[in-house]
Amino acid sequence: MIGLNHFLVVAALLFATGLYTVLSRRNAIGILMGVELILNAAGLNFVAFNHYTAVGVQGGVFTVFIIVLAAAEAAVAMAIVLAIYQNIRDIDANKLDTLQH
Repeated sequence: MIGLNHFLVVAALLFATGLYTVLSRRNAIGILMGVELILNAAGLNFVAFNHYTAVGVQGGVFTVFIIVLAAAEAAVAMAIVLAIYQNIRDIDANKLDTLQH
């Protein structure tokens, strides 16, 4: 039988993968994908705790909020990445300090 511990392990793996992706990538798109994985891990935790411990729909409401937040973050971040690409012609995160000059 699948229990809460199984969901927490999957969420921890998602979070660890997202954190590794954020810390190891130089590409701005890769960093954004890591952030999305971290947000999905948080959403999975909310739904799992709601299903196994709480009464009501609090976990579902928080998860919908996370999904909306992730969609807005992706739209804004992609607009920023496109603007950077138009100026620098590269999306390497290490070259973003040239915007200061």
